[in-house]
Amino acid sequence: MKNEELLVEDLSDSEIINNLSYDKQIIQKQEYLQQLWKNREVLPFLAMDNPCHYRYKVVTTFGYDKRKKEIVAGMYKPKTHFVVVKGDREIIEEQELLSVSKTVHQMMIKYKMMPYDEDRQQGFVRHILMRKGMHTKEILLVMVVSSLIFPGKNNFVKEMVKKHPNIKSIVLNENRRRTSIVLGEKEKVIYGSGYIYDSLCGSSFRVSSKSFYQVNPQQTEILYQRAIELAKLQGNETLLDAYCGIGTIGIIASKQVKKVIGVELNKEAINDAIYNSKLNKCTNIRFFNNDASVFIAELAKRNEKVDVVIMDPPRSGSNEQFLSALCTLKPKKVVYISCGPESQVRDVKYLLAKGYKVMSIQGVDMFPYTSHTEAIVLLQR
Repeated sequence: MKNEELLVEDLSDSEIINNLSYDKQIIQKQEYLQQLWKNREVLPFLAMDNPCHYRYKVVTTFGYDKRKKEIVAGMYKPKTHFVVVKGDREIIEEQELLSVSKTVHQMMIKYKMMPYDEDRQQGFVRHILMRKGMHTKEILLVMVVSSLIFPGKNNFVKEMVKKHPNIKSIVLNENRRRTSIVLGEKEKVIYGSGYIYDSLCGSSFRVSSKSFYQVNPQQTEILYQRAIELAKLQGNETLLDAYCGIGTIGIIASKQVKKVIGVELNKEAINDAIYNSKLNKCTNIRFFNNDASVFIAELAKRNEKVDVVIMDPPRSGSNEQFLSALCTLKPKKVVYISCGPESQVRDVKYLLAKGYKVMSIQGVDMFPYTSHTEAIVLLQR
């Protein structure tokens, strides 16, 4: 799943399903996809062997309980920015990150670091965002605060790293806006390099606070491997990685094609993608900072040949401008990855009317214990 901005609501409104066994959750998700696609065959869901503690990106929000006169940690109550409640998300959050979150909570109490109050514009800590590399075990801790001035930062850093040696970097991110967006624009690294490393499908990636990096790396490997497998690459293709983020799938696929072109609107993500391509010594890949719809239309005007397109847009899906340009470009195969199956069905209908045929539909469970569903659709001209 790719979000253009990380929103508190994206987390708090994803209610945990704890009244169904995991097997029944998969059955429900399979039925949901089958209903969306009606008479088309949907291949069996790719479920997780161990569906717990899979979320390697965790956000914790802090507030002050005036009645109990204590700092509390958890998530905002859905549809509010005022009440912080302790939820049942521990079943999905990676265990070491849960421990880091609890340590930050204890340190806030110890050092009297008050939670930020949006209405009064007082306090210091708003959220923490944590990322962990599944293979490297490296942790990035981002403190979302009201000011980049942190008088007790040396003691804070020393204690955090001592208790959690896997923390490789700590970043202050300033966000004073009245907004549901977690991260602000200004950042200051107070420990380490400001990023961590991880690997997916044998390729290495640098991950920072704002990187587009999947939260469930175990299933991401399965998702990407399946998407590339469906494309049946022969080694002589030009592949377009649309909405490429930090270049993960394009870099992984570059080993099996002649040439890869990646396009992404977010400039920071493209900078990460270029760095990651060099990190992996990819000589057959180029990344472009542009709107995917505009870029693909320009390719079509220049009669550029693209054999395969892999697209992984945000949950809202693609748009008619992109899809129209895609049809003008006429790739032989389109692999459409989506965390919004309803928007995916809408977009695929457009492509069907333009001469494409659905060859395969399959769900991948990226988000166990939630209602979210990821799906891959292979289309062929």
